[in-house]
Amino acid sequence: MKPSWQNIHNSFRLNGVSFGQEALFEVAYSLVKEGQDFEKPIGDFLLDWCSTKPELDVYTSGSTGKPKKISIQKSHMVNSALATGQYFKLEPKTSALLCLPVTGIAGKMMLVRAMVLGLELDYVAPSSQPLKESTGSYDFCAMVPLQAEKSINELNRVNTLILGGAPISHSLEKRLRQSTNRTFATYGMTETITHVAVRQVSPETEKEFKVLPFVEISQDDRNCLVIKAPKVSDNPVVTNDLVELTSKTSFKWLGRYDNIVNSGGIKLIPEQIEAKLSTRIKDRFFITGIPDDSLGQKLVLIIEGDMNTDNLLETLRQSSELDKYEIPKAAYKVPKFEEAKNGKVQRDKTLELIKGTFPN
Repeated sequence: MKPSWQNIHNSFRLNGVSFGQEALFEVAYSLVKEGQDFEKPIGDFLLDWCSTKPELDVYTSGSTGKPKKISIQKSHMVNSALATGQYFKLEPKTSALLCLPVTGIAGKMMLVRAMVLGLELDYVAPSSQPLKESTGSYDFCAMVPLQAEKSINELNRVNTLILGGAPISHSLEKRLRQSTNRTFATYGMTETITHVAVRQVSPETEKEFKVLPFVEISQDDRNCLVIKAPKVSDNPVVTNDLVELTSKTSFKWLGRYDNIVNSGGIKLIPEQIEAKLSTRIKDRFFITGIPDDSLGQKLVLIIEGDMNTDNLLETLRQSSELDKYEIPKAAYKVPKFEEAKNGKVQRDKTLELIKGTFPN
């Protein structure tokens, strides 16, 4: 049977039960009417998927701006599922766990992969510790980094784990390298129907993202990544991600164009400085710029918790790891960072908490 959004693979199982399209429609309707709060979006999506419409509406994550509604082709979602199945060798009857909210594209695509590839998919309520909701072991699972961090001691129950939605912190990546399962960082977005590139984190660690077979990459005049992937997007996707192209099919992610700090004419990439500081600062932190009369922007360190920032700044001034322009001019403490639902730190909203403490 040729993979199509109109066909449900005969090996597909949802929480251990086999469904054809008609039965799946009935279950979806039941989830919407009688399911728990987290099950209603599952039902809504399955009703959309079983309808005769060739496209459906989804919302972007909103992690870098206001969420927007976009329409995507179901055939493109099938192509994405097939590419993931080919890359990770997901055969029919492969066991998988859905622990992401189905309000987002990542959760929706776990269902699509299961229906298209014939996976045996269990689902649990999305939480920061999803493996506590299930006693089983799984061949495949997708999580956000926060879930992996909170489940670090149980990740051996997942053979292949993909992480997306937010960058993996350096401390988490170090811990993941000690695990025995295969863990991959993914690169993608709603517009590309989840990942179009992957980077292995454990047990072997790669520095570069490798694109999937149907993807072509280039850079614009800002050195930001441009993605051409006609199997999942009708138009090229121009990103705000600064990258270094290492080949026609691989790249290093450097940081976000939105986060660049222009301090006295020197353009600084916060994510690159954060990588250098990751071994020195155990608490969560980020580098950013605040307005300054003489420099335009002043490079500062924002740290979560109650660390002695004066001692830390003095240590950093004497550090040989940082260039002179990379040394923060000041440091500010925040009791708790503002976060998106996926655990990603919202830098602008966190800055709003301490804006009154900045010098005039």
